[in-house]
Amino acid sequence: MAAITASMVAELRGKTDAPMMECKRALTEADGDMAKAEELLRVKLGSKAGKAAGRITAEGVVTSYIDGGVGALLEVNCETDFVTKNDSFLALANAAVELIAKNNPADVAALGALPYAQDGFGPTLEDVRKGLIGKIGENMSFRRFKRFASGSKLAAYLHGTRIGVVVEFEGDETAAKDVAMHVAAMKPVALSSADVPAELVARERSVAAAKAAEDAAVATAAGKPVQSDEIVAKRIEGGVQKYLKEVSLFNQSFVKNDKQTVEQMLKATGTTVKGFTLYVVGEGIEKKVDDFAAEVAAQVAAAQQAS
Repeated sequence: MAAITASMVAELRGKTDAPMMECKRALTEADGDMAKAEELLRVKLGSKAGKAAGRITAEGVVTSYIDGGVGALLEVNCETDFVTKNDSFLALANAAVELIAKNNPADVAALGALPYAQDGFGPTLEDVRKGLIGKIGENMSFRRFKRFASGSKLAAYLHGTRIGVVVEFEGDETAAKDVAMHVAAMKPVALSSADVPAELVARERSVAAAKAAEDAAVATAAGKPVQSDEIVAKRIEGGVQKYLKEVSLFNQSFVKNDKQTVEQMLKATGTTVKGFTLYVVGEGIEKKVDDFAAEVAAQVAAAQQAS
């Protein structure tokens, strides 16, 4: 049985907004598996358990570059929010995303090998990155990027420096920029319901089925009638369909006019969105939580041994 620490409980509570004791019970049942514990909470508590799941702790910036029909979106990570405001760090990020658009590197290693000089460092982008690590005193890395050159028009939206979106479209540029802003706010996972990844649909169906089973168990224990298999199946499928509408761009209510869907807004403006890319700083990265007391105790012990 894995040890359930206070920091694990706090992390799960931060992701789900669930009560602390519920988080501890879920982690215990999941034997410390954070993802499984989060799913258990969703079954028990419903959608509330996912409401804070988008909170990200890792630091860095997302930046974009567009020149005609060619563009790029890039995430650069660092250790603290302080560095995200450093002029040299921002210059590196902005230069890198332009290099991606103009040179089409195959991966992060190829990006680092491109010629670039800054702050007295060079002759490659990787040399500048390493030089700035020494100068600023904090690690930084190019995490991920995407280059766009499909022949479609491009529109970008940056929400501060932490969220970036590029939309590939044909039609009205204002409408496309509005869609980019909408994507940053609502974070859809696909253009349409049919495009939602199968693994996400399967996970949602599993959660809905587990929730239905729990409801049936509660009803049985209370001596109440249990719904038929047919009704339960319809409930599960209804939950899945509701989820698909909530996470597909075209079906979402448009953030600037909730009386129409994004699809309806696009039709009204004669605009076609062919794809979108959304980056959120630190998405999927677990930030290290330092135990200051343990660090001090370790330093004291090391000093005593040295003496």
